[in-house]
Amino acid sequence: MIQLIKRQKIWLLIVLVTWTSFVHAQKKDTLRVLFVGNSFTYFFNLPQVVSSMAETQGQVIITRQSTVGGSNLEQHWKGEKGTKTREILDNGQWDYVVFNNHSSSAIDTPESFMDYGQKFAKLVRQKGAEPVWMMTWAYKSNPLMQDAITEAYKKLASITKSDYVPCGPLYASVRSLRPDMELFHDDKHPSSNGTYLLGLAFYKYFFGLETNGIPERLTTTDIDGEKLYLIFMTPSDADFLQKLVDDFTISERRSADE
Repeated sequence: MIQLIKRQKIWLLIVLVTWTSFVHAQKKDTLRVLFVGNSFTYFFNLPQVVSSMAETQGQVIITRQSTVGGSNLEQHWKGEKGTKTREILDNGQWDYVVFNNHSSSAIDTPESFMDYGQKFAKLVRQKGAEPVWMMTWAYKSNPLMQDAITEAYKKLASITKSDYVPCGPLYASVRSLRPDMELFHDDKHPSSNGTYLLGLAFYKYFFGLETNGIPERLTTTDIDGEKLYLIFMTPSDADFLQKLVDDFTISERRSADE
């Protein structure tokens, strides 16, 4: 009887160690990312596109979003326009939180951008995650906006000792090299081409891997397991964008202690 009890204890210990190792491996291998922003993020389902790209390459990233059309960082902080970002941060566990400001707010209200950007960076780190800035792009009708947008995001990233993903400069490069490729749904929002480009940039940032091999058709599944198509690209356009992103300098991840 005593030997049986000992064997049971040993078996339970083995099971516990195995399960603990599995849980730690899951935590290590699975990234959890919250995207905070507005329609620049939810057009063509950017968070799901990033997840789908990762899945095709054998990587795992769980993405969620807190987005309301036309919203800026101040409104997300104050819970205005129906935003619930701080509630989501309180109730979830994240590795990274990606922020974009309203498309023109970084230029029109720079003090608010800096103030609430710093507030969110501090809060996110208190929650055990890292803030990442989604450097937005100039409007189709006004490409001269880009320099001011770029400088604003660089300044905030420097102040908060955090990273940015250069989405706007990538847009500018495509517009210069391939003016025939339509990146815009309208004057502001990304087209499916634009969202594919953004997805590639975030995939490279989060995993530090090249994007060649990511398919031109991206899918996800609904709650019933049915396939949903997210993005359709031509092979030549997908190849061009992948080469552009792979040759582009994407911010390297760094700790808040640097």
